[in-house]
Amino acid sequence: MHPFSFTKAESTREALNAGRRGGRYIAGGTTLVDLMRETVERPETLVDITDLPLREVRATGRGGLRIGALVTMSQTAAHPTVRSLFPVISEALELSASAQLRNMATIGGNIMQRTRCTYFRDVTADCNKRDPGSGCAALHGFNRMHAILGTSDNCVATHPSDVAVAFAALEATVHLLGPDGERRVPFTDFLLRPGNTPNREQAIRQGELITAVEIPALPRPLKSGYLKVRDRQSYEFALTSAAVALYVRGGVIQEAKVAAGGVGTVPWKLPAVERHLVGQRPSDALWTAAAEQAAEGARPLSGNRFKVELLKRTVERQLRIVGGTR
Repeated sequence: MHPFSFTKAESTREALNAGRRGGRYIAGGTTLVDLMRETVERPETLVDITDLPLREVRATGRGGLRIGALVTMSQTAAHPTVRSLFPVISEALELSASAQLRNMATIGGNIMQRTRCTYFRDVTADCNKRDPGSGCAALHGFNRMHAILGTSDNCVATHPSDVAVAFAALEATVHLLGPDGERRVPFTDFLLRPGNTPNREQAIRQGELITAVEIPALPRPLKSGYLKVRDRQSYEFALTSAAVALYVRGGVIQEAKVAAGGVGTVPWKLPAVERHLVGQRPSDALWTAAAEQAAEGARPLSGNRFKVELLKRTVERQLRIVGGTR
């Protein structure tokens, strides 16, 4: 680990001033500290923001939800408002990491976490995300866990977060506070596809601080859930996952929110699946037909072609579960 300085922010203003000067924010530290140990990240200054007043979870409007950036994963998952309004969020969090990590890691830190690609974390390997222009060792290396959607010739690393898949499906908004004031960014625009700049992963400006993630109000009654497929049931990242929320009225699907994880360079919203569902009556045939749209635009590599069919089956299974026809 390289030398660094450490400061504790007593107020939001102090944090922003330190961030403006290049300081890196740290709360739970469950990702950044690991990357520093592996010398992937080498920040000169860490700014502890754990004392900032960003720990509130509350309902908004007619059934929306606002989660403060410093609320831990375990606190969010267990919160009765979250469990009542959007069980898909609680389920995604409870299927993430270990209990110890969930007790430390925050919502803001979770969506800022970087890929678990082994080439990214191995400083001797070529990685455009870590060292722009060096190449991507995963393209012709071991790539079973890598992305099939949103990839480029420069990067095929997946985004590791489970709850980010739920946020993408529910069309959340990220609240930011920076030197130029407050702004909001749609969640699906906050996390960036690699393109030609895989080293730029979030639409966040220097010194900006995540203050909250907000979920808009959706029609009720809303059924939602999260399904994660992985190599083992204990602590493991997704091969594929699906976050689904359905609003059914009069026996017809009026709104559908669907996103996939484990297969995209970012949590992957599935608009083609959503379009196929809206206006239809729930049925086994509908789930199968809709799920066929899930891998639209996929570019699998030699080692992860199985993910195309696995993604379709995962989406279909979760549609059946949430739709009540499993």
